[in-house]
Amino acid sequence: MNEYKYEMIIYWSQQDQAFLVEVPELPGCMADGATHEEALKNTSEVIRQWIETAKDLGREIPQPRGRLAYA
Repeated sequence: MNEYKYEMIIYWSQQDQAFLVEVPELPGCMADGATHEEALKNTSEVIRQWIETAKDLGREIPQPRGRLAYA
């Protein structure tokens, strides 16, 4: 389902009535879905599009770092 190795943060949004997924390593990369599965599937597509757009614009594509630690 998800061939990308970027960290993803998934949570329920009461306001949106959907699961939201953020990809912290890719600024602005976010997706949603009615279920966990749908949200993760949509995230894979959004990551693919984010990477394609970055390539087209000649921007650097961050390498996945795995789990991120915050202080």
